[in-house]
Amino acid sequence: MNASFHTPRAYRTLTALCLGAMGLWAYSAKPLIDPGDLPDENRFTKVVLAEKLNEPLEMAILPDERVLLVERHGDVRLYSPITKQLKTIATIPVSTKYKDKEGTETEAEDGLLGVNIDPNFEKNHWVYLYYSPAGATSKNSLTRYELRGDELVLSSKKVLLDVATQREQCCHTGGSIDWDRDGNLYLSTGDNTSPRATLYAPIDERPGRGPWDAQKSSGNTNDLRGKILRIHPEADGTYTIPDGNLFPKGTPNTRPEIYTMGHRNPYRISVDKRNGYVYWGDVGPDAGIDSAGVGPTAEDEYNQARKPGNFGWPYFVGDNKAYNDVDFVSNKSGAKFDPAHPVNDSPNNTGLRDLPPAQPALISYTAAETKKFPLMGSGGRSAMAGPTYYKDDFRNAKRPFPAYYNGKVFMYEWMRDMILAVSFDGKGDMTKMERFLPTMAFSHPIDMAFGPNGDLYVLEYGTGWFLKNDDSRLVRIEFNAGNRKPTIQVAASQTAGAVPLNVKLSSDGTKDFDGDALTYQWTIVSRAGGPKSGNQPVVLTEPNPTFTFQKPGQYKAILTVTDAKGLKDSREVDIMAGNQPPQVTLDVAKGNKSFYFPGQAIAYQVNVTDKEDGSLANGRILPKQVMVQATYQDEANAQPKSEAERSPAGHKFSEATYLSTGQALMEKSDCKACHFTDKKSVGPSFTDVAKRYKSDANAVASLSNKIIKGGGGSWGDAIMTAHPQLATPDANEIVKYILTLSDKKVSSPSLTTQGTYMPKENEKGNLVFRTSYKDKGANGLPPQMAEQVLMLRNPLVALGASNSQSKGITLFKMGTQPYPLVIVLASDTYVQFDQLDLTGIRTMEFAVAVPKAQLIAVGGRIEIRIDSPKGQLLGQTEELVQNTSNDPADLFKPSMAKVTITPTTGQHNLYFVFKNEKAGKSPLFVPATVQFSN
Repeated sequence: MNASFHTPRAYRTLTALCLGAMGLWAYSAKPLIDPGDLPDENRFTKVVLAEKLNEPLEMAILPDERVLLVERHGDVRLYSPITKQLKTIATIPVSTKYKDKEGTETEAEDGLLGVNIDPNFEKNHWVYLYYSPAGATSKNSLTRYELRGDELVLSSKKVLLDVATQREQCCHTGGSIDWDRDGNLYLSTGDNTSPRATLYAPIDERPGRGPWDAQKSSGNTNDLRGKILRIHPEADGTYTIPDGNLFPKGTPNTRPEIYTMGHRNPYRISVDKRNGYVYWGDVGPDAGIDSAGVGPTAEDEYNQARKPGNFGWPYFVGDNKAYNDVDFVSNKSGAKFDPAHPVNDSPNNTGLRDLPPAQPALISYTAAETKKFPLMGSGGRSAMAGPTYYKDDFRNAKRPFPAYYNGKVFMYEWMRDMILAVSFDGKGDMTKMERFLPTMAFSHPIDMAFGPNGDLYVLEYGTGWFLKNDDSRLVRIEFNAGNRKPTIQVAASQTAGAVPLNVKLSSDGTKDFDGDALTYQWTIVSRAGGPKSGNQPVVLTEPNPTFTFQKPGQYKAILTVTDAKGLKDSREVDIMAGNQPPQVTLDVAKGNKSFYFPGQAIAYQVNVTDKEDGSLANGRILPKQVMVQATYQDEANAQPKSEAERSPAGHKFSEATYLSTGQALMEKSDCKACHFTDKKSVGPSFTDVAKRYKSDANAVASLSNKIIKGGGGSWGDAIMTAHPQLATPDANEIVKYILTLSDKKVSSPSLTTQGTYMPKENEKGNLVFRTSYKDKGANGLPPQMAEQVLMLRNPLVALGASNSQSKGITLFKMGTQPYPLVIVLASDTYVQFDQLDLTGIRTMEFAVAVPKAQLIAVGGRIEIRIDSPKGQLLGQTEELVQNTSNDPADLFKPSMAKVTITPTTGQHNLYFVFKNEKAGKSPLFVPATVQFSN
């Protein structure tokens, strides 16, 4: 699935990910297209059909628009466009784990891997699955079943083909199925070789080291692994060999099923049904730097096969960059392999010694930005190939894609969440590649297919590996070629207050993408009833009117916007007139306002005023009526308990600042028109949102983006109205406030409204003070509650917890870890934390790993600066040097570096600047955490 999918071990993951920021340029052999030819991105709509899938891998769109998909643990699932439900219709017993040499059971890539339907499905109802059968036999099987209605008839099983595999120490499965126009089935298989012995070519020929030698599989003409196979299934469950495969039938020491060979992990393939060209993405190895006498930097590949061929692995990568013939016994380097005459003389080879010439990649790219294909940007690598679009195939479709995409191949990057549209000329030569829907968010797309209606279906695996991800989805991308209805934004200057309540209503941000003239109609209605109750609606026709509510009551302000062609849409905001919300403040009397320190008391004070009820100060509001609580973050998200556990642990919130603004911004917005704190309204409750995202390190960024840009699908059919008027920092503050609502661990039922609080020594999470007051209601209206939150960060901070701008680093989220790891790619890069209070901070201590293996990191130092990356230098670490241990388990073991800083007061943007003037473009190190101490 990706370069590091075979194991959760940190050292394996990190060596695969010397990453960076993604670029957006385009490759083109011709001048760039006229931008007018490119369809507006707003004509495409992403519709979420199902979510929270459990490792979905591949899908097939049925002729009636049902979607058949498989999940790695064995579930076969069927989505119905009629019921709009996804249900499990069968469970295939599969093997998904292996035991390592210590006997520890570990997740493998094995499982239910691929699915497709027969070209004559409407007549024979055949479904093909590729999976790792449960049991002691190490193999993967291509099988056929009958789909009868919504039932996968398990008794109809036919085994067409078995691929012998190794399940120890392994990996790289392939598993994609597709067809050509002649009814030939194509199946991809991975090299099934452990990459853990080297970051370069796995060609370990020592006795007993077959699991680490891809010459036994990818480079072996007599083995089905590391190949794309082409067979012709027959009605009786067998198959025949079509003419034109790589090796003619009967050729000694070859398998006639082989169409292409020399693949590492061709995880997703596609066949152009018009010309028979085969496309695939091949997930490459892990070396982050060229190594003299060993081989080149790792690259992923997109490939095209117009005819059978050898694509080089494990001897070559990318455009035939050659590895050296390294002797793993003596650890001496031999000559580079020759792409014109590759030779497999491994003792693990059972096939031909002299191999077909190696074919170069169509597109290849490293983790860093590549000059030839800058559009690929930089980052993690997992290349995959999707379908070719032909408009003539969708003449009667409801929503065909525009002719602009005719003949283009859709390729995609699993790790980088990007989709490419690649163009070719009549000879099959690539002429252009460009981003498809560059601003649309995807969560690790793992399969793509066009449906009969012309829609593009995308299967999103989700963020974490080997997990049932909340952001794993089946989605459909629809194209609208006609008139588009207006997109509406509504806001109110205030949504509650005493009468007379003067409210400015706003439609700012409303637009029509077709440029139509728009008419606006605001309708003010009482929620108490219509004309019979004496409450007549008020209609206003200005885009941004001001209205004064004279009578107490609950109202709706409904905005309807109509375009010149009569297409309309509506949004509304709730307004309560007659009860002024209370005002609550919570303040730390003195000391640091960003961090708490266990065992050091915190002095605080609460104040409450309410127009109708009075105040704490005048005694009309009693202290017992005010709730004051101190809570800690869930243990699952707590900081590590020892230095050895600091990498890659962390805490939940991206920024632990004094959150005096989050609640205030919430009250000023229209959020509560659709959300309540603890119960569902039009949208989910804030508490439910907080619970869902409490372990998501990217929650602040993703939810802020949704608040500003709008969206839907995460909570059913409800649409989140966009709020373009909100600045990103304000949206961040609102989200951070919402996320505090997941805390359940209360230190006491209620604290006093003024006093001191002693943080507990054994608590490792963030400390959240929350105070609230619910008024008594007024004028027959229900009570209103106001809250104020103060969040103090644990002084042990994961560097991956930053949600601010950073430069030259990559973040990688692994498994259930609450925060991503930071990998420093070059000198003069940094991680930024916004507005941290440094009052009283005297020292900072860093936990940093400098892995030595294959020169993946070279070391350096960390500078501590404020206000800008070149701002005042508060201190810096001593030189950080490489780990000298040869034990792989110690590869990313952190060492500690303590810095005494120049005393500083107040809040500042804090920059950890990474330096090594001699490093060139080499990665430096992996900083895990920083401990702030006073």
